[in-house]
This record gives sequence, structure tokens and C-alpha cells, in this order.
Amino acid sequence: QVSSRADAPFVAVNCAALPANLIQSELFGHEKGAFTGAQQRKIGRLEAAVGGTIFLDEIGDLPLDLQVNLLRVLQNRSIQRLGSHQEIQLDVRVVAASNVNLELAVKQGRFREDLYYRLNVLRLHTPPLREREGDVPLLAQHYFQAFADAAQGNARGFSQQTLRVMSNYAWPGNVRELINRVRRAVIMSEHPLLKPGDLGLEKRAVDAGSVTLDQARAQAEFQAIRCALRRNQNNMSAAARQLGISRATLYRVLERSAGIATESRLDPAA
Repeated sequence: QVSSRADAPFVAVNCAALPANLIQSELFGHEKGAFTGAQQRKIGRLEAAVGGTIFLDEIGDLPLDLQVNLLRVLQNRSIQRLGSHQEIQLDVRVVAASNVNLELAVKQGRFREDLYYRLNVLRLHTPPLREREGDVPLLAQHYFQAFADAAQGNARGFSQQTLRVMSNYAWPGNVRELINRVRRAVIMSEHPLLKPGDLGLEKRAVDAGSVTLDQARAQAEFQAIRCALRRNQNNMSAAARQLGISRATLYRVLERSAGIATESRLDPAA
């Protein structure tokens, strides 16, 4: 908001999400007839960001041949649309991000060294979510509000126990995992205050040394089955279909989890 480009275009591109055969056209644009199916001129993402900022997310997934083209753009500060020889001058700030170690990718030959150093002018390292436990409640509340407004369900927030469990969880999938767990909980939960089980984060699974891995897995299975049965009025066949398992498997899991089920009913936090 304090940048001189704050009011200029901001264009985000997920390099990992674009099909390999479309990346060049998406980034650089093309002229009519440049290739089969190019029925009209297309302005590329780089050109659309002129005067502003382009954010290249997951740049580590950019194919090597496109890395060469991007390096040329950064060096010459100009582009050519596919099918054209005209140079288009660019005044664009480039911000790139990657969840892979680009230094290692350079050593392995998966990322160009010259492009790496061209981009690596000002480097910001974002620690994984597990190292920012104070951010977890803030992010959870932010995404909860966004999903709750859209879902218009019964959920009003998180219980204090849930916030503690979330803060102690390792979050191997980082923010994306948090977003997905919160979204699913908002949609699926019938509780006004979301519990750890609503997010698939059983309290016992994160209490150090409290349970074995098999016990934690069994608890999670039982909670999923209990939720499916409740949503299907205790119809075993319907619950099994919702969970994507057979009715026989459902019975086996319930039998194996019988001890945990009893303990869960006695635990007021469950």
C-alpha cells in the first residue's frame, strides 16, 4: 500500500498450475494465428502487469526452456508475443516464490543458476507454520470467517481447546493444509464451536507421548465414522458410501475402535 506501484496492476501466476503447452502463451501472449487455435491476439500476464507487479508463484516448477525466456525478459526488460517480432517494453516489478529449495534445484540442474541470481535480489524467507505458532490462531480465524460467511452454517468459531491443539500441531502442509482443514470443518461440522475432531486434529494425537500412532489413527477413524453416521441418521450403508468404504470395513473399524469409542463418550472434550 505504500509502494509507488500500489495503484497499478498486480498479476499473480501459479507456474505449477499452468499446463506446459500453455505457459509461454500465458506469460508472453500471442498474435492471431501464432499457432493452431490462436484465433485472436492475447495479451500475456507479463504485459498485463506493465506499470505494476507480477507475482510468479511456484517458480521452481517453471520448465527449463521457459526459464531461459524469462531470464531474457528480465535482462532486456522487454517481451515478444508469440508470432510477433515486435519488442514490447516492460516496466514490471517481479516477485517470485517457491516452496522448493532453489539453491538445491540449481545444484541438481532443475533450475537455472543465472535466473536464480537474477531473481535473488531481495530474499525473504518465510518460516514454516510450525515455527510460527502465534500466527495459527490469527490465520485460522481469518479463513474461518471467510468460509463461514459463504457457508452460512451453524459454526461460530473455534473452542479454546481447538485453538490450543492447532497451535501445537506441526502443520506439515503449512498454510494450505490449515486452509483446507478449516474449510472442511466449516462445511461438515454441526458444532457451533469447532472441536479438534472437526478439523481431524484429535487432542490426544498432539499431546506428546499420550498415545501410540495406532491409537491416534483409530481415534481419527472413529471420529470420521461417528460424523458420517450422524449425518446419515445412523444408516450404516449410507455412511459407508459417504466414507468411500464397504459396509463390512465400516463394521471392522467400529469393532476395532470400540475401546476408543467408549473413552470418547466419557471424555467431555471429545
